Amino acid sequence: MPLDADRPAARHARLLPLVAVAALLAAACGQAPPALTAPVETAASSSSGSPASSDSGSEPVLAPELQVALFDGTAFDLAEHLSRDGRPVVLHLWSSSCPACLADMPSLDEAARRHPEVLFLGIAVGDDPAAAESAAAETAATYGLGADLDGSVAANFPAASLPATFLIGSDGTLLGAVYGELGPEGIEDLIARYLAG
Repeated sequence: MPLDADRPAARHARLLPLVAVAALLAAACGQAPPALTAPVETAASSSSGSPASSDSGSEPVLAPELQVALFDGTAFDLAEHLSRDGRPVVLHLWSSSCPACLADMPSLDEAARRHPEVLFLGIAVGDDPAAAESAAAETAATYGLGADLDGSVAANFPAASLPATFLIGSDGTLLGAVYGELGPEGIEDLIARYLAG
C-alpha cells in the first residue's frame, strides 16, 4: 500500500470519480421521462377474472371495477364510460395531506383541457372526504374529482405510494401506473407514449 493512501487528499482523489458518476446519474434522473410500471397487485377485474400484476407478461389485463361518486354529484362507472364514451382514462389517486398530489393537480387540469380525447379522473384515497373536497376546491381543478368513500378504489387500485397515476386504455386494459409526482412534462409524455390516438 502506498504511504500516502491514508492521507485525506489521497482518499478524496480516489472518491472523485465516484462522486462525478453519482452527479451524472442524479442529473440524468431528473430528466428521465416517467416510467410506466405494472401496477402493484391490482384486484381482479370482474370482467377479466384474473388479477392484474407485474407477472402478467404480455397478456393484456383489464382494469378493475371503478365506481365512485364525484364531488359535483355525478357518479362515475368505468365500464359504463368505456362502453358509451370510449376515451382512455388517466386515473390520479391522491390525498389532501399529500403535497406532491396537490402539486400535480393543476398540471393534470391543464392536460385535461389540452387533451379532450382523454378522460382525467382524480380520486382521493384514504382521506377525509370533507378535507379532500376542500383541497380539490383550492386547486380549482375542473376535471372529475371525487373521494373513495367505501375504500373500493384503494382496494382495486392499490398504490405503493401517492400520488399514483394509472393509465387505462380505451379498450379497458390497464396499461400500468406511475408512482410519484409527474409534473407537466411527465403528464404530456405519458399521453404521447401511451394514450395518443
